[in-house]
Amino acid sequence: MQNITFDLSDMHLHGTAFFQFLGLRKRFFVDGLGWDIPHDERVEMDQYDNPSAHYSLVMRDGRVIGGARAMPTTAAWGPHTYMLRDAAKGMLADIPGDVMDADLATPRIWEITRFVVEDSLCAAERSRCLTMILDGLVCIAQERGGIELMSLSPVPMVRALRQLGYPAKRVGQPHVDTGDGRRYAVISMPAKRLPGMIAKERIKAWVHAPMPIERPPQTAPLIAAE
Repeated sequence: MQNITFDLSDMHLHGTAFFQFLGLRKRFFVDGLGWDIPHDERVEMDQYDNPSAHYSLVMRDGRVIGGARAMPTTAAWGPHTYMLRDAAKGMLADIPGDVMDADLATPRIWEITRFVVEDSLCAAERSRCLTMILDGLVCIAQERGGIELMSLSPVPMVRALRQLGYPAKRVGQPHVDTGDGRRYAVISMPAKRLPGMIAKERIKAWVHAPMPIERPPQTAPLIAAE
């Protein structure tokens, strides 16, 4: 397996990897979970696949087997910012507006979306693929000043991330998606993986710590005017 990271400016360096990722997303989210999101017969792609987005993918034998999208919570593209903030503004019908408690806009916190791993992988392969995707996301955020990652994910993801060395915690109330019936919640974790055996007190300290919130100066607009 190999991890690659890129944005729209250099995706051409990786051949068809981006298009393959869009196809994997379509098979998982549209065909598998039945999500009502923009797609055609081959790929899924939405308004957040824009110049603010970065990608961490895992390849095996020239084929994408997993990946995720990331963007800073300062992102803005037309009327859209990032997914959770747009949901809080009532712009996304399928995500409750109260899914996130705080209105975040800081380069230090990054949102992760469209996290997917191919279903055909065995348990060990899935863990390795998941770790490689996450390590790529951490590098993307750290290189641009990010210290924390957050995502609207299935609730069991918290346990999976902790088992891989990422001290994740749930920071919002869970909700049940009416489309696929799964429970989702906002998950937060520091942009780093704790190496080796992780002391329980280190996980506990992070889990009970408040989520860092930075607000931009009032003179700086958060998004472009509609």
